[in-house]
Amino acid sequence: MNKNRLFIIFVIVFVDMLGFSLILPLLPFYAGTFGASDLLIGLLVASYAAAQFIGAPLMGRLSDRFGRRPILLLSITGTFAGFLLLGFARSLWVMFASRMLDGLTGGNISVAQAYISDVSDEKDRAKSFGMIGAAFGLGFIIGPAVGGTLSALGGYALPAFLAAAMAFINLALVTFWLPESLSPARMAAIAAHPRPAFSLKTLQLALNKPRVGPLLHTRFFFGLAFATFQTIFSQYAQRLGLSAQSTGYILAYVGVLSVFMQGFAIGRLAKRYREASLILAGAVIMAIALLGWALTRNVWILLVVLAPAALSGGLLNTMLTSALSKSVYPEEIGGTLGLSTSIESLTRVLAPSIGGYLLGVFGLWAPGFFSALLMGWVVNYVWRRLVVQPDPPLPQRFDEAALPSRLA
Repeated sequence: MNKNRLFIIFVIVFVDMLGFSLILPLLPFYAGTFGASDLLIGLLVASYAAAQFIGAPLMGRLSDRFGRRPILLLSITGTFAGFLLLGFARSLWVMFASRMLDGLTGGNISVAQAYISDVSDEKDRAKSFGMIGAAFGLGFIIGPAVGGTLSALGGYALPAFLAAAMAFINLALVTFWLPESLSPARMAAIAAHPRPAFSLKTLQLALNKPRVGPLLHTRFFFGLAFATFQTIFSQYAQRLGLSAQSTGYILAYVGVLSVFMQGFAIGRLAKRYREASLILAGAVIMAIALLGWALTRNVWILLVVLAPAALSGGLLNTMLTSALSKSVYPEEIGGTLGLSTSIESLTRVLAPSIGGYLLGVFGLWAPGFFSALLMGWVVNYVWRRLVVQPDPPLPQRFDEAALPSRLA
């Protein structure tokens, strides 16, 4: 594992997530200044995830073909342009255009994950992905507080301009300090096995693959359960009588625990236990924690319940990404991780509507109970497909021994 490159990727992901989380909580207020209705605000928030559903696998596939570095530059340039457009927005349609541009080119994370896969040995990969997850979490913890402060000082456009500046810093990092992770020999081998661009048929084929399919199915149902918790928690907390400030503190607490799991505990756990066993353990803990969330009406008990939810969420995200990177051939890693990001984006489109409906119609217990049921299905599925009857290792497809498997 090349620690210098891992550190640069850590910084890139941290800065990228910091810029994203600077403006995310402010979008409803910013759109409100243009007279947007609740429906339009919901569509605006979902437009990024909907565009990323298409863009992430495309960026990942292009990075397999043309290299990680040029596609990272393209993706970050799109993010920079999207934030700049958002800062200058004077109408609602310009806001929509800015979020969709960022979403379509927003393959930063999946391409960064593919880069980590290129420069990490399989035994260290889970730990490396955990560090990237920690960078993601740290950016999300710090960003909302900074964005809120800036909006109070200079209006809603100021955080967008700062986010654009963050993206520009990432462009400089990739341009001057990050070398390509794919060797010419590896890229020649990948070019010999071209893959189609993203389509629904591509997604269907991936879901039907014996090794990849179970992991992507697990990603979707876990993602939908956890996204329901994330997207509806603020409304849940409001009905529980918590202030916006208290809700922010609780979400920061969840974020810190997730960062601890991904940044410090994952590496030790991955050395002692099989990935499938860790995925199963994470699913069991998540199911219990979400059921506890459904039944909790006391803030102090809520804090206890959210601890295992945060820890298991960090564990599942990291181990699923690590397992996916090992379940395909080298020429498929970027595209497969892009599909994983696309599926996760789809859950963020669906979850707010599902969670909001359940909360409004059935009450406080319903979103948590629904999420716990989903995770109960995941536990059964993981046990059957990943633990009891795991799929066989990949057969060799080309002479990988003749290629430098990892760059020094």
